[in-house]
Amino acid sequence: MTVGYRLPAEQIAATSRAFLTGPPRPGHRPGRPGRFVAVIVGDGHPLADVGRAVETAVFEPAFGNDAAVMSAEYGPYENRSLFFVVLDRRTGLPAGAARVIAGVGAEVKTIADAPAHIGRSVDEIVDAHGMRDQTVWDFATVAVLPQYRGTRYGLTVSSLLYRAFAVAATHAGVEHAVVMLDVRAWRNMTLIGNRLYPLAGSAPFAYLGSADTRALYARIPDFVADMTRQAAALRGFGTGYAGRIPGRGWRRLVARRVAANVAHRLATGDTLDQNIVHAVY
Repeated sequence: MTVGYRLPAEQIAATSRAFLTGPPRPGHRPGRPGRFVAVIVGDGHPLADVGRAVETAVFEPAFGNDAAVMSAEYGPYENRSLFFVVLDRRTGLPAGAARVIAGVGAEVKTIADAPAHIGRSVDEIVDAHGMRDQTVWDFATVAVLPQYRGTRYGLTVSSLLYRAFAVAATHAGVEHAVVMLDVRAWRNMTLIGNRLYPLAGSAPFAYLGSADTRALYARIPDFVADMTRQAAALRGFGTGYAGRIPGRGWRRLVARRVAANVAHRLATGDTLDQNIVHAVY
């Protein structure tokens, strides 16, 4: 199968608009459309290449991972990949994308790559978290295009990607998730209530252009309860929440309120689930 990590802009636009203007998809409630829609697709779907192009557009300037690097790193996992592509109905173009790699043990990229960085074998990793012979979802990439970052739209795009992961994994009955996160993403995920455990007790390391990366494990059935608790703690007045609130004074209060709202939406699907479409093939 030929995949595209660097598509012409006109092809990205045509593929995105073809989906948006096509017939209604099962699982989508068209009565309450939002600006953005998250589409869950398999590696052979036309939107999968749009997702790959978004990955490259984000990771090349951020970490130096151009199309050649992306192809070399993720090529072995294409037939195990599931893509979440967020489309902007207003522009008819993508706004973000994420990729999951499904498999057992070293069939997923995080578990295959981690031993060289953390000094633990694959067997030690899977046994440390009860993953032996269990299906694992590797949340391999998350990418929001720069024009959406730092705005309220960026939060919606990223929230749709994370919620689509939780919905799809729960639907598939998967219990175990692994991920490589740089320090900024790790802080953000912790602040919205995800319990992320260092893979086999590992320490941070440099990985694919990021100087501070963590290999992490999470238990998918815990997501909703953990984020519900975090939202309640952040909305209270105490300090019984996970993570660290950035800023000072009123900026800190605003950041706390935003994190609480994101945790609540991810836990409940409020305003998100109506715009998640399953189009896998």
